[in-house]
Amino acid sequence: MAKPTNKVIITCAVTGAIHTPTLSAGLPYTPADIARQAIDAARAGAAILHLHARNPQDGSPTGDPDVFAQFLPQIHGACDAVINLTTGGSPDMTPDQRLAAALRFQPEMCSLNMGSMNFAFHGMAAKVGAWKFPWEKKYIEDSEAFIFRNTFRDIARVYHLMADFGTRYEHECYDIGHLYNLAHFLDKGVAKPPLWIQSVFGILGGIGAEADNVTFMRRTADRLFGNDYVWSVLAAGRQQMPLITQAAMMGGHVRVGLEDSLYIGRGKLAANNAEQVAKIRRILEELGFEIASADEARRILSLKGRDHVRI
Repeated sequence: MAKPTNKVIITCAVTGAIHTPTLSAGLPYTPADIARQAIDAARAGAAILHLHARNPQDGSPTGDPDVFAQFLPQIHGACDAVINLTTGGSPDMTPDQRLAAALRFQPEMCSLNMGSMNFAFHGMAAKVGAWKFPWEKKYIEDSEAFIFRNTFRDIARVYHLMADFGTRYEHECYDIGHLYNLAHFLDKGVAKPPLWIQSVFGILGGIGAEADNVTFMRRTADRLFGNDYVWSVLAAGRQQMPLITQAAMMGGHVRVGLEDSLYIGRGKLAANNAEQVAKIRRILEELGFEIASADEARRILSLKGRDHVRI
């Protein structure tokens, strides 16, 4: 891993494509709410905003760049946070649908999932009696059959199509094999250091949210990438705060947000994304860490800068 710093980058994943409006009133899905919560998260300390889009009428996931255009300019104009657009979209989108917004807006960063996998969250359906929108129950139940497609050809295509834009990647690694997939692209000269690796724990179909796995993922990345990567961790659900705190104490960076967990504490839903950002900031500062600003994150990750995007 790159030389540890006392500065910790907080990423906030604002809405994602997994949780649905019925599961939490705090989950933003209209453009106005996504913009407001993203800006508030940045003001609370998030240096990077990881963004998906939702259909404004019912909150279902969409990759439509015209929907992204309804909130990206407001966010870009109101704060200096790094905008990181998804190319993961949702597991039921085609690769072209998932990539469309990044191609249009040419952001400083975009996510890049490093391998195909089962991606299931169907267990959440049993916890709900009445649904706000008709699509939600079927979408969640159908995840039992989802295969999140990210073939070597798909990944190479993202690198190729984005190559001229100077966009860098949040390489999302849901299992140990995904690190080896990334090493393959580094060896081919396609992936360029410093690599930003986001280790993902707790998705059914990926590596489990356990402390030993965090250490294993870090050791494997060290062996494969040496000093050529910067490391961050996210954990789904109730292990969010414990595992990202562990990662920070190991020299890594952290990701929070309602994409990853709807909760702020045991059995208590978060009111908004900024509440989670404020909580991890408080934990980290009490442990003696400093929170990286957006410009410090740009320097750490060698980003092109906010003036070189098409938002």
